[in-house]
Order: sequence, then structure tokens, then C-alpha cells
Amino acid sequence: MATNNTGSSAVHRKHGKTSICRPSPTENGSIRHDSSHTEFHSEDMVQWARDVERIKAEVIEQVKVQMSEILDKALTDSLKSLSKSTHSDAVGNTHSHTDEKARRHRMEDGKVFVARQSILDELFEISHIRTIYHMFIAALFLFIISTLAVDYIDQGRLVLDFDLFFYAFGKLGTVIWAWLIMFSYSLLGPYYVLSQWADLYHHCQWKMSVSVATAVTLLVAQMGILGYFPVYVVLHYQLPPASRFIVILEQIRFLMKSYSFIRETVVAVLRAKPVKGEACRFHTLSSYLYFLFCPTLIYRETYPRNPYIRWNYVWRNFAKILGSLFYLYFILVRLCIPVLMNESNRPFSTRTLILAIFHSTLPGMLMLLLGFFAFLHCWLNAFAEMLRFADRMFYKDWWNSTSFANYYRTWNIVVHDWLYYYAYRDFLWLSGHRLRPVATLSVFAVSAVVHEYAFTMGFGFFYPVMFCLFAVIGGVFNFTLSDKRKGPAWNIIMWTCLFIGQGVQVCLYCLEWYAQVHCPRTGSEKPSCWPVAARASTACPDPVEMAGNPPHQAAHPGLRLSLLADQRLNGLGYFYGR
Repeated sequence: MATNNTGSSAVHRKHGKTSICRPSPTENGSIRHDSSHTEFHSEDMVQWARDVERIKAEVIEQVKVQMSEILDKALTDSLKSLSKSTHSDAVGNTHSHTDEKARRHRMEDGKVFVARQSILDELFEISHIRTIYHMFIAALFLFIISTLAVDYIDQGRLVLDFDLFFYAFGKLGTVIWAWLIMFSYSLLGPYYVLSQWADLYHHCQWKMSVSVATAVTLLVAQMGILGYFPVYVVLHYQLPPASRFIVILEQIRFLMKSYSFIRETVVAVLRAKPVKGEACRFHTLSSYLYFLFCPTLIYRETYPRNPYIRWNYVWRNFAKILGSLFYLYFILVRLCIPVLMNESNRPFSTRTLILAIFHSTLPGMLMLLLGFFAFLHCWLNAFAEMLRFADRMFYKDWWNSTSFANYYRTWNIVVHDWLYYYAYRDFLWLSGHRLRPVATLSVFAVSAVVHEYAFTMGFGFFYPVMFCLFAVIGGVFNFTLSDKRKGPAWNIIMWTCLFIGQGVQVCLYCLEWYAQVHCPRTGSEKPSCWPVAARASTACPDPVEMAGNPPHQAAHPGLRLSLLADQRLNGLGYFYGR
């Protein structure tokens, strides 16, 4: 081959021609294919560049038109405000000051509802955030697999026992008919009483007498049906914990919604000036019925609505709520019950309490995140979607807070709006816009009392852990860790405080629950508000001995559950270092 190539090249040189050997037919075909592909690709690029330039020109033109309209409107409004200010300056400085106060009052007249998505729905469109969500789902699967594995090792079979669910959500029939009574009154009672008052107020000479009679009637009805009745149902029928919380939380919701309707309706009727001989315009019953179910506590006759319902979105949210309930079950069974059953009735000590608190920080924080995700995101978004309620700002980015003041404002926007407009602002109005710190403390006090009331009625005992953490420590943090604190270090401090606070709550409430179950008060003891957990280490008998005592077992249905849980979880001792 080398010789032939040399000879061939010699022949070419001999003829004095600088020619190149002609390629084979196969090489010609590949070259033609590559050249045609390059030409086709270049044509696509040119066409794509032309399309981009055309779209760019259209977008710029639309932006120019919209900006022109916005600038024209802004210029017109500025000229109007300038003419008004000139006229007010001619009248005098006092009149100008009054107009400024009136304008400020109109700007803060009430909450404005705007169509917008929830923050988590927007964040879940980002793959990195969605991966964190998938990690929580994987942790749930890990809980399920570990529980099945332990059951198989201990009992030789796979067991998924949900006694905790059946016990906690017992007597649902009683819950349903009690809810129907509260709902029927909340819908018909305030509406018809206020409608009659509105008709009489503008056509009667005794306005004060009619108003006082209406206020007394509403107060008595509210206190009787939405105040006394739910408490009677919870105590008389001895509802289990989850059923208790359903009744009490619905009681609080109906009270807040009916108060908002009364507050907004009274102000509208007092400001209205109907034409003589015509009836006063009143809200429709359908708008009030819609308000009772839509996820807001601020009444408006109309809200921004979406054009259609995404039923797949609704079912996904309800499935997430169900998954969160199972998540909560496994957290209680695997992380709380084995640790907080008083260390198998060991003597109670400070060391035991401190270790139990730090054991409870992780499950406590998981419960907080589950409560936020299941209720404030999934539950409220599901009802908002079914009702086509467009304003989905039920919370803000509270996880980025660097102060507790910002955390309290962004954690639960639904309740925060109610407290701000009906507690804080009304208090400022009554005090002549003075005493702002007192108004803030009063809001903290009201919120802390309501939280403690819900916990007391839900658990069946008075143990003011929530009140102390919320009103005392939370109030101090609200003023010391204010909005002036910025930077990532303050966010870390806030999260650390949340972890510790949740650990304290879970630990102390669980210890008190088991003290109430294993160490009930005898008939010879004097009634006391002091928690039973304070005397559980010295006066509490062994739960196994109490299991054979029918009166105690009948008086405390949670005892059977705790004994079953203790037997079920004896095999988990190695996991918790026993």
C-alpha cells in the first residue's frame, strides 16, 4: 500500500498536476446530506429569529399602549387631586387636615379581596421545592414500613391498627346534629333579627330603644346557642378529643363569622340614607350563606370569583388532608406515646422532664407543619376551589420571618384579618387612635384566651401552657424581636424558639393527658385547678393495676387505649434508648 501510494503520487508529480483524488460515492452522499441538513437548520434559525422579532414588536406595542393608558389616568388623577388640594388650601389649613384624615380613613376602610394563588401552590411549581415535599412523603412511607416491620417482628403478622383514630373521632353522630343546630342559628338568627332592625331603624321614631332591644336579643341568642350549647354538648356527652375540637372550633368559627356579619351590617345600615317611602336595602340571604362557608372571616356581599371549579385540585387537597391525618397518627404512635407515657411509670424528675421536652421538639414541629399544611393550605384551598373563591392568600411566607411580630401577622391571615379589623382597629377607634401598645396587648390577650379555651375544652382539662406561651412569652417576643431585626441569624433564632415552644406544648400536654388517665382524682380530693401531672410522680398508681378496676376504666375511656398502646409499643423500646 505504501508503494502504490508513492507511485501514484509520483505519477501526479510527473504530469505536473496538483489534483486531489476524487472521493468515493459514499463520501459524496454523506457530504451532500450534511450540507442539506446545515442549510435546513440555518433556514429554521432565520425563520425563528423573524418570529421572535415579530413577537417582540407586538409585545412592545402592547406595552406602549397600556403604559400610555396608565400614564394618562395617573396624570388625570394627579390634576384632580391638585385642584382639590388648591381648593382646600384656599379654604384653610384646618379643612385640609380634616380631608387628609377622611382620605386615610377611606383607604383603611376594610380588607380588599384580590384574586391570587396561595404561596405554596406557586412554590410547588418549582422542582426544588417540590422535592422537599416529596421528602416528607417519603418520611410518611418510612413510618408505615417501620411500623409494619415492628409488628411483624413482635407478632409474626402485619398489623395496621388505627384504634387511635376510632377513639379520637368517636360519637360523630352527636357532633353532626350539634353542628347542624349551630349552623341553622348562625344562618337564620342574626340575619332575620338584623333585617327587622334595619327596617325599623329608618322608619321608627324610637331608634335608640329599637337598637338596644335588638342588641340584647342578639347577645342573649349568641350566648345561649353559640356560647352555652356547644360547651353543654362537649361535657354532657363526654366527646373524645378530636370530636371535642370539631365542636369547639366550629363554635369559635360561627361566633367570629356572625360577629363580622353583624359588625358590617350595622355600620352599613347606620351609614345608609334610604329615600323616604322606600325600604332600606339589606344583604341577600344567599350572600350570607356563601360567607358562612367561604374561607374568610371578613364579610362582604361579593367576593372575587373564579370562572370554573378544578375538581381534580379539590380531590388532591382532600387526599393530602387524609395523608396528613395518617402522618399525625404515626408521629403520635412512633415518636410521642413511647416517650411520654412517663417513661414506663418511672419516678418523675427534672431530668425526665427536660429529656421529654427535647424528645418532643421534633414531633412538635412536625405537628405544627402538618397543621399548617393540612388546614391553612389544603382545607381552605379545597373549600375555596369548590366555592370559586379567588383570594387564596390564607397565609404569607411566615417561614422567612426574622421577628415574631412578622410571624404572628403572616402565619394565619384569615384570623389575623379578623383580629386586626375588629379588635385592634376598633380598640384604636374607641381610644381616639391612642394607646397602640395597649391595643396590641389586648389583641394578644383575646387570642391567647381563645386558644387556651379551645385546648381546655378539647383535652378536657385546664392546663394553661398555651396561654403562658402565647400571651406571656409570645407577647414579650413580639415587642423585643420586632420588625427591626433583620438577617438570617434572626430567622434561625425564630425557628429555634418555635422548636422549643412546640416541644414544651407537646410534652406537657401529653404528660398531663396520661396523668389524667392513669391517675384520676378520687372523690376525697378537693377540686383544684392545679394539673394532675404535678402530683403524678408520687400519687399515681400503676396503670396495669388500674386496668382491673372497672370504675376507673369506665370513667376514663382513654385508659384502654393507652394500655393497648403501651403493650403495642413495648417492642419499640430499643428505638428510644430504653
